[in-house]
Amino acid sequence: MTESPISNRLHWQCRRGMRELDLLLQGFLECGYADLDESARAAFATLLDYPDALLFDYLLGKSHPSDRAIADVINRIRSAAVS
Repeated sequence: MTESPISNRLHWQCRRGMRELDLLLQGFLECGYADLDESARAAFATLLDYPDALLFDYLLGKSHPSDRAIADVINRIRSAAVS
């Protein structure tokens, strides 16, 4: 079965060039993305537009996004990494 263009695009966007981010984002795409509703998927897509340094700080808990939808997705990514 061939992946849809959206899945291919998201997979590509999860490749960041920083190994830690690659592992977190690609792992979540494979194991947690399917559980997201439409609004959370939109927040995830928005999150992928953020610079690597900001993503890294959010995912490691060094800073916290003010946008609640983004914060929820960050928490889900972090939770998926622990499980």
